[in-house]
Amino acid sequence: MSDVVAAKSYRVPRYRVCLVRDGSNVADFRRFSNSRDVAGFSRDLFQYGDREEMWALLLDSKNRLIGTSLISVGSLATSIVHPREALKPAVAERQNWRGAVRNNAAAIIFVHNHPSGDPAPSTEDRECTQRLFNAGKVLGIRVLDHIVVGDADYYSFADAGLLSS
Repeated sequence: MSDVVAAKSYRVPRYRVCLVRDGSNVADFRRFSNSRDVAGFSRDLFQYGDREEMWALLLDSKNRLIGTSLISVGSLATSIVHPREALKPAVAERQNWRGAVRNNAAAIIFVHNHPSGDPAPSTEDRECTQRLFNAGKVLGIRVLDHIVVGDADYYSFADAGLLSS
């Protein structure tokens, strides 16, 4: 009897990551000049007024808007956001007729809504922002801001000086 046991072969999944265009949004500009512009543009992104949504605004090396991506849809008071998922759209690979082309974002702005209407950031918002900022540094993606949008106002972490290195 042989001491060698034959290894049973099995199938290993093969994956490909690609961006799929899922519509478009209208913008009067390609470059945001301040947080008010970002908040105004972002109001049209939120589809569910009764739940928190987190969106990523993807920017090129000249801070021009090159795309938007829905990161998370949560509940009335919370939305689970992990840096791995939040930064994925910025580093995804896209297939086109020329083959695989990197469509990397050089910078990113995160925006999310507060269905309560009060844009004041929660403790969780502050902790999440710091995690996203730190993860962006590791990946070489500049996190320019995280904006919380309320009914009539907004809160900018960058304007408040809370995006620290």
